[in-house]
Amino acid sequence: MELERLEMLIGFDNIQKLKDSSVAIFGIGGVGGYVAEALARSGISNFLLVDKDIVSKSNINRQIIALNSTLGRFKAEVMKERILDINPNANIEIRNEFYNKDNYSSFDLSKYDYIADCIDTISSKILLIEEAKKNDIKIISAMGAGNKMNPSMLEVKDINQTSVCPLARKIRYELKKRNIKNVKVVYSKEEPLEPKFIPSDNEFKLPPGSNSFMPSSMGLLMASEIIKDIINYK
Repeated sequence: MELERLEMLIGFDNIQKLKDSSVAIFGIGGVGGYVAEALARSGISNFLLVDKDIVSKSNINRQIIALNSTLGRFKAEVMKERILDINPNANIEIRNEFYNKDNYSSFDLSKYDYIADCIDTISSKILLIEEAKKNDIKIISAMGAGNKMNPSMLEVKDINQTSVCPLARKIRYELKKRNIKNVKVVYSKEEPLEPKFIPSDNEFKLPPGSNSFMPSSMGLLMASEIIKDIINYK
């Protein structure tokens, strides 16, 4: 039995609860890919995977779906294949698109028990949090993992208890304007590092520096919170 080691920790009833649960993951990159991977290996069987991006060479240093064999393919499609290889009975819907103001109304969030926000764009993060709150769906949101080197400084907090993280500061400000409260986030208290050099192919927008262990650690931490919330683990 593939989940017997987890069943030893949480019991049969909670294994069934995880199998019956549905999770929507928005953003299947460095963080979201590891959220999906951990949830699939924990028995979650129903997924929505949302991401318009395709796998590029620059993703190989940190994204679980990024291999030379997957270059040029949609990230959500590659992640779907990985999940089905873990659990052939999984029910997986994918949407190769960015979640934004133009298409948000086509998403029926009420079908899901939990939402993992792993989106990079601030406006889309705010919109997704707003819609989750309107539908009374639990959500956990990833803050900035870029330009960081110390996974031990990751924390799970309410957005209003965060500090240091520039992205969390912006999200906190926007949510306060909308009177949205009680949003669980994973963030880092580490001060962002200055880049050692600027890549020659990024003249207009400098991407954040990244490594293999910060986004993955954030994704695994998010997955653990989702699992514990679904089974009401104390």
